[in-house]
Amino acid sequence: MSDASDGVSPGASGDGAPADEPASDSTARPLPAHVRPKRSGFEQQVAHARAEFEEANARITQRTGRNLILAILIGLAIGAVVFVSLVFLKWIFVVFATAAALLGVFEFSRALQASGRRIDVVVQLIAGAAVLLSAYFLDGSVHWVTLFVGLAVIIVWRLIGQMAARDGRRYGEVVDDVLVSGLVLLYVPFLASLALILLRQDGGEWWVMAFLIVAIAADTGAYASGLAFGKHPMAPRISPKKTWEGFAGAAVAVMIAGVLLAWLMLGLPWWTGLIFGLVILGTATAGDLGESMIKRDLGIKDMSSWLPGHGGVLDRLDSILPSAVAALALFYLLTPLAVT
Repeated sequence: MSDASDGVSPGASGDGAPADEPASDSTARPLPAHVRPKRSGFEQQVAHARAEFEEANARITQRTGRNLILAILIGLAIGAVVFVSLVFLKWIFVVFATAAALLGVFEFSRALQASGRRIDVVVQLIAGAAVLLSAYFLDGSVHWVTLFVGLAVIIVWRLIGQMAARDGRRYGEVVDDVLVSGLVLLYVPFLASLALILLRQDGGEWWVMAFLIVAIAADTGAYASGLAFGKHPMAPRISPKKTWEGFAGAAVAVMIAGVLLAWLMLGLPWWTGLIFGLVILGTATAGDLGESMIKRDLGIKDMSSWLPGHGGVLDRLDSILPSAVAALALFYLLTPLAVT
């Protein structure tokens, strides 16, 4: 038996003849001379493409104030959850929508508190959850009763809280606190609950998906056309980056999406898709501008930074919440026209 002191490497014969199997090298073999230039050129091309991509992304981020790539990835992830839940498991969508709406309530309440308003966050969350869940699991009349009871509890709680504080807050400020507290419940949980009422209807999942797609198409069309052609501000005092060119692009996008959805998904005459798309465009635009007005009044850019590239949860729900009202109304108006 030979060992290291014999001067014979493992795998070689005692007389120094090479072994049948080549010994494995501990270091990588150098590339052939004719491969090196090709590899160097490929690496340069990759580095150049990456630099161009980062430069373009930086320009878009500077112009829009958003990380576009990250925003797209997060949007696709959320869209996948919504699509799968609506098609296969409605209860997952109910949980997802309830959680999103309550996060919006929390964001809105905290933003109002930061501006000096007195908002009872815990009470808002409890009342909001009751309104949302009653919309899907209970009858319509019970849903309305839950809404009115929730408003009463929020108002009475705020008045009792102010009486207990005894901080000399002026009458006008207390009234503002009460009105804003009621607005939080009506703006986020109540409007979101209408989407859950639509969901529980026969075929309601397709209508929910349709109005969400149209709202997203409006946002995407406005973003793309505004970025490429936007020159004339639509509402400079409210949202300086929104342009009429962007609105025109959104109109084209929603009409195309509406016609396709009416024909392929909802079983409606194609021309109803034009009505569906344009109505949702109107409510989505109004919701977007409305939330921008609220944020401008509060002196903030986003409700929060929980969704990188998007801002806060409520910043994504701003166009969807009022569109739920329109979608529910259109369901009752257009369903009799369904092609059998």
